[in-house]
Amino acid sequence: MPTDRPRDRPTTATDRDLPGGAALPTAFRAAPAGPRRVAAPPAPVPASAAWREGDPVGRRQFADLGPLRLEAGGRLGAVRLAYETWGTLNEAGDNAVLVLHALTGDSHVTGDAGPGHPTPGWWSSLVGPGAPIDTDRWFVVAPNALGGCQGSTGPASTAPDGRPWGGRFPHITVRDQVAAETRLTDALGIDSWALVVGASMGGQRVLEWGVSARERVRSLAAIATAAQTSGDQIASFHTQLAAIHADPRFRGGDYYDAPDGEGPHVGLGIARQIAHQTYRSARELDVRFGRIPQGGEDPLEGGRFAVQSYLDHHGDKLARRFDANTYVTLTRTMITHDLGRDRGGVEAALASITARSLVVAVDSDRLFLPAQSERVAAGIPGSGAVRTIRSEFGHDGFLIEAEQVGGIVREFLAER
Repeated sequence: MPTDRPRDRPTTATDRDLPGGAALPTAFRAAPAGPRRVAAPPAPVPASAAWREGDPVGRRQFADLGPLRLEAGGRLGAVRLAYETWGTLNEAGDNAVLVLHALTGDSHVTGDAGPGHPTPGWWSSLVGPGAPIDTDRWFVVAPNALGGCQGSTGPASTAPDGRPWGGRFPHITVRDQVAAETRLTDALGIDSWALVVGASMGGQRVLEWGVSARERVRSLAAIATAAQTSGDQIASFHTQLAAIHADPRFRGGDYYDAPDGEGPHVGLGIARQIAHQTYRSARELDVRFGRIPQGGEDPLEGGRFAVQSYLDHHGDKLARRFDANTYVTLTRTMITHDLGRDRGGVEAALASITARSLVVAVDSDRLFLPAQSERVAAGIPGSGAVRTIRSEFGHDGFLIEAEQVGGIVREFLAER
């Protein structure tokens, strides 16, 4: 689910040996300490970092898709999806690939940071010229999910009364998100996707595409995901939402007119810290940080350990580029995700998928367990065995292990 640069580390962690005398993996090692500098005070955290009308558009394009009836009841009177594209749709229209982002991602899959895009593409190792999904060959489309905060209709969007939706935004599900993406497919003139690919929350939408729009998906790749949210996952997601709701500056979701520094960034930051523990493996956090104090701080005198500083950093980082209401909305879609709902159960739903399928797990993932990928692969008639990413990094392995992920996807596309 994360999209931040995954190798950030505090400069106080030191190189150490692993148990048994193995060398510390290079990716776990801290950068050499340089001269100590006095950092300028950070700027106040914005009440929301959602993209709003009038902000730089960047590479975004927009599709207005009309009203949408929602699975849980009610409707959205007007739905817009922001999206980005790379490459060219060929004359036959059969080279289109749909890339679906994780919880805090957006449409900026690949490319540099710049106006409208404060961070570089989150999966540039997988998508681009010469990459495993080669944009010299494939026409790649990446939408910001319904409920997102980077140009698609979501809590930060303007409601019919002219105010941001905020906490009034209706409950949406993964099925609603895919229904909106199906309309985007129509708007782009694409009959079917050569590949629909995504990881984590994006992988949930991949599987939903395979069931609800099976005639429009020729192949799919579901990475580090599940067909049904488990009790353990619901428990983790619940505590994240509780952290946001407990922030008095959340104001029931009505905070968009608050000045910088007065939004629900504390609750959002804590939610991210809870989530980030599930994105990384216990072994990595112990080997990389262990009980090393943060530089200049003494835990016995109220200071922090380095791992606490690391989590604080990621909490603050997300609060500066995301939106608390959006985090709540999208997390709820994950809580309610159940491919088998009203379809005779998960196995019946998986058995209905006709697309050639690739299922990928990360061996150290403690958010979406490998057993959940095994269930998906066993249930889809067109799936081979689960392909496994070997990683010390846990769930974030789908972002970090570029060579392994890219090799598997490249091989799968070559088998068409």
